[in-house]
Order: sequence, then C-alpha cells, then structure tokens
Amino acid sequence: MDVTPIKTDADFRAALAEIERLWDVEPDTPEGDRLDVLMTLVEAYERRNHPMPPADPIAAIEFMMEQRGMTRADLEPIIGSSGRVSEVLNRRRALSVSMIRRLSEALQIPPEILIRPYDLQRAA
Repeated sequence: MDVTPIKTDADFRAALAEIERLWDVEPDTPEGDRLDVLMTLVEAYERRNHPMPPADPIAAIEFMMEQRGMTRADLEPIIGSSGRVSEVLNRRRALSVSMIRRLSEALQIPPEILIRPYDLQRAA
C-alpha cells in the first residue's frame, strides 16, 4: 500500500482524488484499508493547515433549524415569545443559561457550542 504523508496542497488534492476513486470499495479489503488510511491523513492535514473556526452559537441554531425544516415559530416553545426569538436570532439578545439548556436538548447542539461568546448587535 504505497501511501505517503500529505505535505503540500498538491499531495492533498491527489489524496482527495484517490479517496473519491476508492469511495465505494468494500471495507476490510486492501483498497478499503487504503481508503481508511488516506481519510485519516486528509483529516490530519485539514486540521493542521485549514483549521475551522469555532462554531458560532446563532449560526449553529440556524443550521439545525434549516436541517430540520424549522421556522422561527418552532423556536417559541424553546426560547420564548416571537419577539424573544427574533431578538436572539438577530443577535440583539444573548442566550440565557436556560435557553442554552433547552436549545441543546431540542436541537441536539452541544452546549459547548451554545455557550461560546458571540457579538451582539446594538440597537440603533
């Protein structure tokens, strides 16, 4: 299995192309093992060279709402009135501890994402 470390963007692109080629191989075969190793190398390269910024709490809420086909009205039982939901999603009100607990449970968002600081918009 001729696999080498990923050191450059060219190596990275080649590894991605190989992963795509191997994507549908059977697990526990030489090609399946090669796919596993390449995926591990790509993940390490991405983590080292293209780190993702921490998730923004409001962006995480909006993402989960979109994934679940939810509307702002669906958040009212979790956050409060429609005005409160609007204030939170428009970044005019910070999430409270009780909101974080309920959102984490209802939307399956890890609390460590929801407790991260984020910028609030000041009223004009």
